[in-house]
Amino acid sequence: MTDRDQPNTAASKVKAGRPVVLQVLPRLVTGGAERGTVDIAVTLSEAGGTPLIASEGGQMEYELKRAGVRHIKLPLASKNPLVIRRNVGRLASVIEEHDVDIVHARSRAPAWSAYLAAKKTGRHFVTTFHGTYKSTSPLKRYYNSIMVKGERVIATSEFIARHIRETYKVDPARVRVIRRGVDLDRFDPERVSAERVIQLANRWRVTDGVPLVMLPGRLARWKGHDTLIEALKALGDIELLCVIVGSDQDRATYRGELEKLIARSGQSGRVFLPGHCDDMPAAYMLADVVICASTKPEAFGRVVSEAQAMGCPVVTSDHGGTREQALGSRSAFLFPPSDAAGLAEMIRVALALDAGERERLAAEARAYVVANFDKRHMCAATLAIYQEILRAEAAASSGAEQPT
Repeated sequence: MTDRDQPNTAASKVKAGRPVVLQVLPRLVTGGAERGTVDIAVTLSEAGGTPLIASEGGQMEYELKRAGVRHIKLPLASKNPLVIRRNVGRLASVIEEHDVDIVHARSRAPAWSAYLAAKKTGRHFVTTFHGTYKSTSPLKRYYNSIMVKGERVIATSEFIARHIRETYKVDPARVRVIRRGVDLDRFDPERVSAERVIQLANRWRVTDGVPLVMLPGRLARWKGHDTLIEALKALGDIELLCVIVGSDQDRATYRGELEKLIARSGQSGRVFLPGHCDDMPAAYMLADVVICASTKPEAFGRVVSEAQAMGCPVVTSDHGGTREQALGSRSAFLFPPSDAAGLAEMIRVALALDAGERERLAAEARAYVVANFDKRHMCAATLAIYQEILRAEAAASSGAEQPT
C-alpha cells in the first residue's frame, strides 16, 4: 500500500512538508526555464520534499546529480503528435511509480503529455508560462492553450500575466506572478576573485583599459544582435570591445550569418562571439555595460537582474519583463526596441559614467535586486503554491471548509 492509499494523504504531506513534485520540460540546456526548474528542485529537496525532473537531458544534469535530484530521461522535446501521445503513458508510469502529487509543466509539447498523464492518474497539474507564444492560427492557439490549463498558472512577470489574461481569458484567481530570481550567492561581486576575471579577460583577449560591451544570451534572431551591431557603427569614435556571449545551441547557420554581418559592418576587429561562458559572474565583473537588445518582449530576461546584482550598468529594450526589472533602478537605461540609434545613445551614456557614479550605481543596483529579484523569493513562492494546492485537497477530503 502506497502513501496515496492511506487516508488524508494530502493533509499528512502538507504537515510534513514533503510533496513529490515532477517538473517536465524539453531539455536541461542553459536557459531561464531550465534554471528555474533546477532552482525549484533543489529548494524543494532542501525543504524535505521529493523533486523529480523529466526531460531529454543536457549540460545542467550535472547540477541535479550534485544536489541529489533525480532526473528521468524521456523524449519530451519532440513535437511529433505520436511521441507526445506515447509520452503520456511514460509520464503516467513515472507518476505512479514515485507517487507524484503535483506535475509542473514548463513548455508546450511536454505540457500536453504531462496534462493528460496527470488527468489519467488523478494528480494535480501546474504550469509556468515562460513566453508569448505565437498564435498564427486557431490550431496553434489551441496548442498554446495547454499552458493555461494548470490549477495554478505561474507567470514570470506582470507582462506575461497580462498576456495570459488578455489572450486566453483565464480566471485571474488562477494566475500567480512569480518573477524569476537571481542566485545572489553566485552573482555576488564579493565572491568573484580577481584571478577569475583575469583568466576570462585573457581568454577573450580583452585589452586593459578598453571598455567592454557584452550581450549575453543564446544565439537567437530575436535577441537583437543585429541591432547591437548596427548601434556599434554609430559608436565608431569610441574605442571598445564587444562580446556576444552565448551558445548557438545548434544554430550554426545563424552564427554564420552574424559573423558575416559583423564583417560587412566593418566591426570584425571589435566584435567577437566567444560562445558559451561557464563563469558569467566573472563576465559581468569584466563588462563595462551589459546589453539586452531583444526585439520581441522577454518573458522576464534574467540577464538584466544578474548584471545589476553584479553592479554592472544595463542597457535594455523598453518592453516586456526586462522593462519591469529596469523600472525603479537608476543603473538600467532603456531604449526603444529595435532602435539602433537609441541603443547607441544609451551605450554612450553608460560608458560615460565616471568611477564615482559607477560605484554609487553599483551599490544601488545590488540592493535593488536583493529587494526584488532574489531567487529565494521565487522558490518560496513556488513551494507555497504547491502547499496551497495540497491544503485545498486535504480540506476537501476531510470535508473541512477551505481557508480563505
